[in-house]
Amino acid sequence: MGWFFLLPGLAFYIVFVFWPIIQTAWYSFYSWNGVDASTWVGFDNFIRVFTDPVLRGSIAHSFYLIIPFALIPVALGIILASLIRDVRSRTFSSVAQVCMFLPRVIPGAAAGVAWTWMLAQDGIVNQMLKAMGLGSHATAWLGNQRTALNAVGVIGFWLQLGFCIVLLSAGIGSISKSLYEAASIDGAGWWSQLWHITLPGLRGQIAVCLTMTMVAALASFDVVFMATQGGPGYSTMVPGVMVYRLAFTQNKVGLASALAVVLMILVLLVVGPLQRLVQGKSEEAA
Repeated sequence: MGWFFLLPGLAFYIVFVFWPIIQTAWYSFYSWNGVDASTWVGFDNFIRVFTDPVLRGSIAHSFYLIIPFALIPVALGIILASLIRDVRSRTFSSVAQVCMFLPRVIPGAAAGVAWTWMLAQDGIVNQMLKAMGLGSHATAWLGNQRTALNAVGVIGFWLQLGFCIVLLSAGIGSISKSLYEAASIDGAGWWSQLWHITLPGLRGQIAVCLTMTMVAALASFDVVFMATQGGPGYSTMVPGVMVYRLAFTQNKVGLASALAVVLMILVLLVVGPLQRLVQGKSEEAA
């Protein structure tokens, strides 16, 4: 009976997820423009992924985006969630969590467009810098090769922070208050409680946050495509945008498939250890 209820979802997964993955892996061994007959090239596409500076650079950019997309939001989210816990007003805490979670509700494409306007040469960010007497630092943040990738990171940070705060706040709420009370009686300060009580108690939630945000960084597409389309030059090119460009503008389906397969493997290598950490936390709780 269990298999009977599972069958519709399993069939949907096989047709729309598993089978396209198999096809992508198969196409990666061919040179194909998507229309004409394909030619078997073996591992040539994969070799080019790791030897072509543009393709290799796109992978490096996605790993760099892990810092603003994942590491900084999780670290800051732990601190802000702990501060929200200390606020006695439940109304303020709820309003703060809702306001911080709002960016997560906004589609990445819409966020990319909005931030493109704000980070433009005459956008609100540069206007604020000029108002504070820092006009010499104003620049076209997304149009400057030196600042474009970090500007994309700011957009990702803004999108991911609220999700981390809400999830970590829920995790802190499940930690027994008696632990904090006992620590306070023993003279433990705020940072000591954070390190010895909050962090161990949030191991599972932190792993989930890191998993979600790292996947968002490595597989980023909508934010980068709408904000910069990988430019200027290739300074913000990431594998997701590169796969789209190779497959649909350059008609190099085989090479695009090889890059997609490499990206999938890298995501699994990064997410796998975090998933084991989450499972270990669940087994301990059981």
